[in-house]
Amino acid sequence: MASGQHLLSLLMFIVQNKNLFSTNIKNYNTVTRHRNYLYLPQLDLNMYQKGAYYSGIKVFNNLPMVIQNEADNLKKFKLTLKQLLYTYLFYTLEEYFKQT
Repeated sequence: MASGQHLLSLLMFIVQNKNLFSTNIKNYNTVTRHRNYLYLPQLDLNMYQKGAYYSGIKVFNNLPMVIQNEADNLKKFKLTLKQLLYTYLFYTLEEYFKQT
């Protein structure tokens, strides 16, 4: 279950702790259109993939670029994210990934 409040908390954790995450450009030498996405470690452990670190990266990378670009301004990021979450009511992560 992933309510809007859960998504908000998860994404705020990611943005407030950006120092714990690296971007694709830091991990790959090639420049791609996803170079500014957060690097998603390739692990097969199901338990790890359900954790806040891994799922938070997936959720953040799936945000519209307009919202991702606001990540450096915490206040503006939170406001823009809340607007998205009020526009679409997400009850599961699957709904979130289909809509965004």
